[in-house]
Amino acid sequence: MKKTIKALKLTSVLSLITMAFVACDKDFSTLDSDIQGAQNFSTDSEKFPVIAYTKKFNPVQTNGLSSNLLGVYKDDIYGLTTASVVSQVSLSTYDPDFGDEPELESVILSIPYFSTAGETVDGETTYTITQQDSLYGDTPIKLSIYQNNYFLKDYNAENIEEYETYYSNANATINFDNHTGEPLFETDEFIPSPSEITLNDETDEEEKLTPRFRQELNNVNGFWEDLIFSKEGMSELSNDNNFKNYFRGLYFKASLADGATEGNMVMLDFSNATIEFNYTNETDELDDDGNPVREEQTLEMNFSGNRLNILENDASVTTLADADAAADPIEGNEKLYLKGGEGAMAVVDLFGGPDTDNDGLSDTYDNFIATYKEQRLINEANLVFHVDQTAGLNEEQEPNRVIIYDLKNNVPVVDYFLDLPDTSNPEYSIEYHSTILDRDSDNHGVKYKIRLTEHLNNILLRDSTNLKLGLMVTTNINEILQYSTLDSDDKLTSGTVMSPKGTVLHGSNENVAEENRVQLEIFYSELEN
Repeated sequence: MKKTIKALKLTSVLSLITMAFVACDKDFSTLDSDIQGAQNFSTDSEKFPVIAYTKKFNPVQTNGLSSNLLGVYKDDIYGLTTASVVSQVSLSTYDPDFGDEPELESVILSIPYFSTAGETVDGETTYTITQQDSLYGDTPIKLSIYQNNYFLKDYNAENIEEYETYYSNANATINFDNHTGEPLFETDEFIPSPSEITLNDETDEEEKLTPRFRQELNNVNGFWEDLIFSKEGMSELSNDNNFKNYFRGLYFKASLADGATEGNMVMLDFSNATIEFNYTNETDELDDDGNPVREEQTLEMNFSGNRLNILENDASVTTLADADAAADPIEGNEKLYLKGGEGAMAVVDLFGGPDTDNDGLSDTYDNFIATYKEQRLINEANLVFHVDQTAGLNEEQEPNRVIIYDLKNNVPVVDYFLDLPDTSNPEYSIEYHSTILDRDSDNHGVKYKIRLTEHLNNILLRDSTNLKLGLMVTTNINEILQYSTLDSDDKLTSGTVMSPKGTVLHGSNENVAEENRVQLEIFYSELEN
């Protein structure tokens, strides 16, 4: 059901953009026809001031994500972020028949990491799990897995026509620590391994698995037999709704290991995660001693249904709160603080400055419309954001990608949809519109460039006032589904929710050196008189 909802949202967004382009296309054609035949053009560029400031996110929606973070991530600027997961579980087969005298063999949890395959030598494939893939940090953490006893509702209790929304602060509102059942696994030394996993069956046939968290779960006091075998033929195992109410899923709780000050965080692929309930039962065949031959069976569970991330920032680090309190929508700020998850974005107000005619729009904007609508053709328009290399950023922690959002319509700007997506390698997707972080010879971040050519043309041709944009970090620029924030109209992309990373950029305030200041630069053609 969640996937269907996402698809509808994305279809609606694309339909909106498509209609805008169809309408705009006529205007561009008209503008082009007006200058056909002209021979003498000059080209130049012009910079316009913008106003940019930090805006902290309220708790962010975290249910329905395509992937989930798990672990503890330490950022040199923003401190610790802890990510835990609560998920419902479904049976692959309902109303199962366990046969005669079933006996449990093992319960195996398997959740793949996002990894990159390297060379295969003698049948062994080498994999890597890097920060570009899904791993952040390299220090072991404490991981505990519990039975969850809190029911995750599908619908809002106050309005059954609305789906329930779960936010990153769920442990402040629900507190899943108060709803734990049986402890099913615990370790003080969890760290993802990039090793390929080899399984052998009774015939010594090998099965190769990509890197993943694969662990046998505890069977405390016959927990699993009682959970599954004892309910054969009963309503609890008869359908999905009954089962999810009966067994309410798992709680993956991450925390620092004893004495540790940092840890690791990994992106987990729950869409391909399973719980294998392995057992044997008696057959009609007899062995040499006259005993029934036992046959291996598996009942598989998957992680479909409601799933949410709990994101907890270190309360002692007030960087984001301080930046939000100091936000200056009039003059702009010297520094812009960006962080994924329950973090912050930079609000960019195009064509900032005074409004002497009190029409609600700056003099700079009025001049832009008057000059460009009649006399100039925009060839390219860019915002360049320079990294503040004095902020103490760790180059390994700097996000490679950012995304800019039209805050009026809560969608990426139109230039995003004109660029080329790459679903197989998101790291290099949409990179003409939003460039990959430019780094220096020491691997320190230097700048991001955002091209806004068609966004500016839309403003120009329609006298549009959708001038406020939101710049956010993203772990995957293809992830653009709308995610809400608690008690706020702010929206952010799903890729932003799933990113633990942050950065600090130079802002737009006049105290920022000209070469580092955020400005809108327009390259244009103009008919010579």
